[in-house]
Amino acid sequence: MDIIGNILYDTIYHSAPIILCVIGGIFAYKANVLNIALEGMMLIGAFVSTFTVFITHNILLGVLFAMLASLAFGLIFSLLGVTFKGNVIIIGTALNLLASAIAKFVLVQMNTSNITLSFMNVTDLKIHIPIIENIPLIGNILNGHPPITYISFIGIFVMWVLMYKTKFGVYVRVVGENEDAAKSIGLKTDFYKYIAILIGALCCGLAGANLSTERLGLFTNDMTAGRGFVAIAAIYCGQGSPTMSAMYAVVFGLARALSVNLSIYAGPAAGLFDVIPYVIMVTVLTAVSIVKYKNNKIRGFKDE
Repeated sequence: MDIIGNILYDTIYHSAPIILCVIGGIFAYKANVLNIALEGMMLIGAFVSTFTVFITHNILLGVLFAMLASLAFGLIFSLLGVTFKGNVIIIGTALNLLASAIAKFVLVQMNTSNITLSFMNVTDLKIHIPIIENIPLIGNILNGHPPITYISFIGIFVMWVLMYKTKFGVYVRVVGENEDAAKSIGLKTDFYKYIAILIGALCCGLAGANLSTERLGLFTNDMTAGRGFVAIAAIYCGQGSPTMSAMYAVVFGLARALSVNLSIYAGPAAGLFDVIPYVIMVTVLTAVSIVKYKNNKIRGFKDE
């Protein structure tokens, strides 16, 4: 029973940064912009948050600077991809490489392979909710997570309201579905694309701070390990729906939790379990693609 509880707890633990990237990425997706730089935005957020806390010993300042650094990457992506109409795949890839290069350069200058916040105890950041804490099993799963983890799950509902219950959300979807029609009714399409990308950047900054500073109290380069791309996969599988995309993010979080917990009992073969999240990601993507292909084929027959 303990291992099941641990897996479920770790599912929430590992899902949080992916969900934050999904929340942010959906806005760009709805505006018809493929934000492939989610990985780099999260990585630069993770690096800046840990580096800032290492220098200042102030966690709130670390989170703020993480969001600002990620926002700067979002502005670069928007400027090159939206204003100058560059290839977003190339721009996003360049930003992903740039984030890793900046972190590596600073680490070399510091003569270290990682930044460790030895003065900080990450367990002190965990929130204990009295009512939930006393519920058997559920209390152990939902209780004792850091603040940004709870923010990520609350963000799913906030994002849904913003996307479907506000004029801003309607305008973003109009821009994404038919940009010419949006221009014809006087919408500033580039403005809404900018805002959509920048919202994603802010969420990625939070995700990075959660991943490095809040959860581990350390930064090592490339620690995001493809989570930004996993978020893109979750958005694709959920077809841009906030709830469905978040559910796929949780599935990938579960895969990571399984790989971590099962590897404890695997001995020398523990390394093999690291591939579980990626195998599940490929499997889910394949299944979703097959379903979409069959649905499109059926629609084609009906139209004929």
